[in-house]
Parts: sequence; structure tokens; C-alpha cells
Amino acid sequence: MSISPLSIPDTSAVDVEEAKQILRAAVREHRKQRTKRMIADVESHWVETAMGFVGSRELVACYVSVNQEPPTQALLGALHEAGKRILLPKLGPGLSRAWGFFEPGTSLVQMAPGRPPEPEGQAFDNDILDEVEAMIIPALAVSHQGARLGQGGGWYDRALKRVSANALVGAMIYPEEFISEAIPQDNMDVSIPYVIQPAEVVATFAAR
Repeated sequence: MSISPLSIPDTSAVDVEEAKQILRAAVREHRKQRTKRMIADVESHWVETAMGFVGSRELVACYVSVNQEPPTQALLGALHEAGKRILLPKLGPGLSRAWGFFEPGTSLVQMAPGRPPEPEGQAFDNDILDEVEAMIIPALAVSHQGARLGQGGGWYDRALKRVSANALVGAMIYPEEFISEAIPQDNMDVSIPYVIQPAEVVATFAAR
């Protein structure tokens, strides 16, 4: 089964937030073409590429993939086998945004409807990101300029403002989601220097 090209709607006539919603809808609809088998077929390639991206860095922030997102289950296992310390997004007290350490074999639980599974145990606020050496995050699309289109909650934009300037940051996306078209941005948005595709890591203009 083949995937049709991703068509990026013209959003030049609408404001930033409406434009983002239109783009999100287009990418989400396009991702629905991917079956579980198609995603599984590229997962091992993504593991090799992402592990090369992380390199010798020890404390890595990652995410738990859901639905048609670029898969991270095997990657999390590979990071652990390589001796990395792994942080995953987690809800903290009062539904605050936080992080928890992941250990294979321990439970990942769904703490709120629509949330990805997350590690049990202690919740750490964004202060812990000061120590992160590499960060692999989800995205719906990234422009060649480095603009990221997220799911709309602002979780990662807030987190990225806390990550050290020396940390390596990349977004996992499918190849067609690295686009030449502009992604509207506001003051909350943070540019992404690298995109991690199944077969390669590509630098955006934000890496220069």
C-alpha cells in the first residue's frame, strides 16, 4: 500500500492559531493512511537513526508514541540497553506538566483521558531539563526553517525553553512532514534544529 503525497493547505488568509489548526487537521488525516504494519516496518530503521543522533549523550528526554506517531517503543528499549537515563512526559501534581524516569519492565499508566501512557513514580518539573543532553520530541510537521507544528497543547514549547543550549534537540517525523512551506509561529513557539526521519537526521535552518 502506498501513501499519497501530503498536501499542505494555503493558510495565508487566516490568523496563526487558525492556520495551525488547519495544518494539524491535514497532517493528522494524512497519517491515517499508515497501517500498524507500515509503521512497524520502519521502526527498526528509526531506532538505528535515533540512536546515532543521541550518540554518547547519557540523559535523554523522549516520548511515548500513540496512534500513527513515529514509533518510540523499540527506541526506548534501545536507549535503556545502551545505558541511557530516560525521561518521559508525565503529569505532576494538579495536572501540572512534569517528567518521570522510564525503566523497561515498570508500568506505564494512562493518568488522564487522551494522554499517552507515562511512567509511575516521582514527577519532576521542567527544572530537570537543565540536565538533559539530548531530546527527541514528537511533531506533526517541521519546516525547513525549523518551525515545529505540534499537537497544540504547548507542552514541548514550554519544555524547550528550559533545555540547555548545549542539548541536542530533534523531532521525529515522517519524511513528507519535513516541508518547504511556512508553518505560522507565535511567541510561544520554539524552533527545532533537527528532524529525525527513519533513514536520516536532517538539519533545519535553525541548526545553523
